[in-house]
Amino acid sequence: MLAGSGGYDRAAAARVLAGVAGAFSTAVSLGASRRIEVELTPLAGDPLTALQLEYLTTRMVPCRPEQVTSAEYAVSWRDSTGVTNVGHCGPLGAVVPVVAREATLALWQAIAADSDVVRAAGELSDQERSVMAATTTDKDPVEILRVGVDTTARALVQHAYLADQTPYRSAGEFARGLRDSGIFAVVANTWFWGLQSSTYRRGMIPARLVPQEDGTVRYAAETVAILRSMKEQAIADAHEQQYALLPAGEQPRCLANMAVDGVRLLPGLVDVFVETFVGLLDLVRIGSEAAEMEADMDEVFEVPDMTCSHCTNTITGVLESLGVRVTSIDLDTKQVAATFPTEDLRAQSFEAIRGRGYTVVPLKAV
Repeated sequence: MLAGSGGYDRAAAARVLAGVAGAFSTAVSLGASRRIEVELTPLAGDPLTALQLEYLTTRMVPCRPEQVTSAEYAVSWRDSTGVTNVGHCGPLGAVVPVVAREATLALWQAIAADSDVVRAAGELSDQERSVMAATTTDKDPVEILRVGVDTTARALVQHAYLADQTPYRSAGEFARGLRDSGIFAVVANTWFWGLQSSTYRRGMIPARLVPQEDGTVRYAAETVAILRSMKEQAIADAHEQQYALLPAGEQPRCLANMAVDGVRLLPGLVDVFVETFVGLLDLVRIGSEAAEMEADMDEVFEVPDMTCSHCTNTITGVLESLGVRVTSIDLDTKQVAATFPTEDLRAQSFEAIRGRGYTVVPLKAV
């Protein structure tokens, strides 16, 4: 691998990272099917909670409340390794943050198990190590890869708050739609990393998505302008600290999204993450122990404006994302039979269906 003089050099650091990441060849193991227990807590904001609004007014100038979308629920769960996680979810439900975490774990394990990656990282020259130390906060290329996977997961989860602004109606369709639209690269270029981390923790996103005729989505023009303005201000504030060595007039760029010999690392990383996420959707079941014990009967309800298979897929996806088992769904009779373990979950499910533009008419238990 070839680096620069050993000082601050983002192009040389990108080349070092590409050399280590390019060695990654281990297949990602999805593991066995698993059940993840979740707790959902509604976020009561109009449109933002008090804490979200406080952060926006103090740290996100010139962004305005109407330019921000909040998550619908706070989510907590223990992942398949037993680690406690907290996050937020929107119209697609808890399945997005939970499975995004499982995809992150699977990729982290694959990176750690890849002997070629470990060897490439261990064979860095002193000059290359000096470049990484002078240019990046995370000096180890393997750690940068791990952070990149986690950041990709956060971007997916955060943009899922905007699912109703897109033509995508399931978690898998949404993940592939964002990838095919190039949104992950736009995040890498337009967002300031600290803004993504802090707004993610607060369950909010200062963005709006606009559907295109070809089925993709893009950021609204005002979103790009606001994100760039906040990024420039954040960099100016931090210029005497972590960006003290940054040449005047230059902005920090995502190393994975810089071209090395005409090739960018980020699209490949995003593709592997998205396909791992989609594969895990068939293996991860979302639910709760209390729901398991209390579930003993199905309830039938009608959706009068359910007119096609797209509608049935949307309604099924909404219910399953909340951990509700759909027993049957009949387009001719407009009837859906599903198991609602608790009254609270029943109310959440009906509200989520209505939020997708459908009418719910409760009937009876069977």
